[in-house]
Amino acid sequence: MNLVAIFIGGGLGSLCRYGIGKLSSSYINDTFAYATLFSNLFSTLVLACFVYFFQTKFGLSNTWKLFVVTGFCGGFSTFSTFSFETFEMLKSGQTFMAVANVFLSTLCCLFLLYIIYKNQ
Repeated sequence: MNLVAIFIGGGLGSLCRYGIGKLSSSYINDTFAYATLFSNLFSTLVLACFVYFFQTKFGLSNTWKLFVVTGFCGGFSTFSTFSFETFEMLKSGQTFMAVANVFLSTLCCLFLLYIIYKNQ
């Protein structure tokens, strides 16, 4: 059941991501990545509301968490998970780990893109 929840949530998140991309490109003619920004913000909002409000208030099962957090938010934007995990590190006093997470994730991903682009 957990795998089905992740699968369905991920599909719905991916469809929402695609929809935001189509919607924003039809209304905004700019080179800034508005669709990515909107998906990151909305996905983070969904993840935070679920983890900090709905899950505790309504006592939802782990399957719902996998559907929303891993599936939907993961399909919609992994940035929400990245932000959540970084915030949890900051909240628990692991400032160095949080900063390292931000820098390593950003710099390593950009470096990998550079290496692949350079060698094509």
